[in-house]
Amino acid sequence: MNKLLVLGRILRLKVLGSHLGVTFNQAHHMASEKEAALAATPPDDDKPTIFDKILQKEIPSTVVYEDEKVLAFRDIAPQAPTHIIIIPKVRDGLTGLSKAEERHEDILGHLLYTAKVIAKQEGLSDGFRIVINDGPNGCQSVYHLHVHLLGGRQMNWPPG
Repeated sequence: MNKLLVLGRILRLKVLGSHLGVTFNQAHHMASEKEAALAATPPDDDKPTIFDKILQKEIPSTVVYEDEKVLAFRDIAPQAPTHIIIIPKVRDGLTGLSKAEERHEDILGHLLYTAKVIAKQEGLSDGFRIVINDGPNGCQSVYHLHVHLLGGRQMNWPPG
């Protein structure tokens, strides 16, 4: 594994550990996203998530798109050559897709439209994949609705 990938994994484990309230060593022993998702718990609306901290610039990120409703940044442990996370700037109770209500229709549509805009910006003319993990069985590890935009390689089916 090259040095940059190792550093990226270490950073992801540190950030994930701080988000889950575990030490780096405990996070290191969570061998997969599945284990991280099972360890994650939905936050109270008052407790900031790692994405809230990114929005507040408390945690650095590589921003690729921003408007008044969403922020998009590169994933620190990419699962494809292009792996971008798109988040709403206001959670409004939308910790996961299963928590969506009629009042969230506009932001849900905007997240998907933004994914299309970013895919074009990133040159993903051959296609891309959109992923929204929901709940423990869906491997959701951050309870702030987010869209994964993956591309730059041939995707496989079934995905998981």
